[in-house]
Parts: sequence; C-alpha cells; structure tokens
Amino acid sequence: MVLNFKDDSFYRFFGKAFLSNHLPIHPDEAMEENCFTSLWAQLNSIDGVQEKVAHILNFCRPYLNLQNVTSNLLANFKSDTINPIKFIAEKARQSERNIQLIHKKHFGFSAKEIIRYHRFFKAIELIQQIDFSKEKVNWFEIINKCGYYDQSQLIHDFKHFINLSPRNYLKFEQDICQATSK
Repeated sequence: MVLNFKDDSFYRFFGKAFLSNHLPIHPDEAMEENCFTSLWAQLNSIDGVQEKVAHILNFCRPYLNLQNVTSNLLANFKSDTINPIKFIAEKARQSERNIQLIHKKHFGFSAKEIIRYHRFFKAIELIQQIDFSKEKVNWFEIINKCGYYDQSQLIHDFKHFINLSPRNYLKFEQDICQATSK
C-alpha cells in the first residue's frame, strides 16, 4: 500500500504547513519521532488488508481530530446552488474573507478554484457522453448546464486546465475514440 502526498499536503495533514515550500526537510525529520518506520513495523505484523486499513485510519485519527472546525464544515459542504463561503461565514459568524483564508490554508486551493474545476470536469463529462455519429456538440447547452457565463469562459477554462480549446479537445477526443474502436 502506498500513500502519496501532493505538494505540501503531508505538512498540512501533520500540522507543519508550508515547510515543504521553504526548507528541504524529510518527512520523518518533521515529526518528533520516526513514526513511519514504527507504523511500517506495526503494519508488517498485521495479515489482513482490512485490518491494515483500520490500523492506518486509527494511526491518523489524532491528526484528523486536530482539524479546524470551519475546515470540517467546508470539507463536508454539499450544495451546487449555495456559495459555501457565504453559507459557512454566516453559520460560523465569521467574515467571508476569513473563511476564504481558512479554505486556502487547509485545502491548498480556493473555493473558486474547486468550483471552476468541477464546472470544467462536468463539461468534459457531457462532451464524452455525446455520440458523435448521431449528433454534434451543442456548446451553448454545455455552457448552460455547467454554469458558465459565456463561451469565452468555457474556452478560458479549457485552455487553463488542458491547454486546448474546446474544439481542439473535441478533435483530440474523436481521434482517440476512433483509434481505439478500430
């Protein structure tokens, strides 16, 4: 079993945020003891996969319990229609800016960035559902269903995430699908 931490997520998880950006510190040296060696030894003595996963979760529990209450509200927020920052700011009786800073600190990206990514991902999913032998892409329908303001915003997101325009992505998608179906 391998657990990969992206960017500074190790340090955010273990409460040592932003160390990775400034100092080349090995993860074991950031901890008070070499916890991963002892964890590895403990896992080596356990036979079943389910028991190993339960042991890892139990090992992580103290670190997860130390999480910020507001970040837990943000992580568990489930709504496509309500702005999470405004809603949680009202609920926590904090300013929207403070909630934005907490979101960025604990997740490594802003709420706007994740909303943008989900909107883009939804557009990709809608395009992949189209049977190109029977219909063409209705770009305005995709813009509407995904919550884009206009076509230029859709194009901008495509270029931002995959460095292709929507039409070039479509051509690329069709070339791949045709190559695999032959």
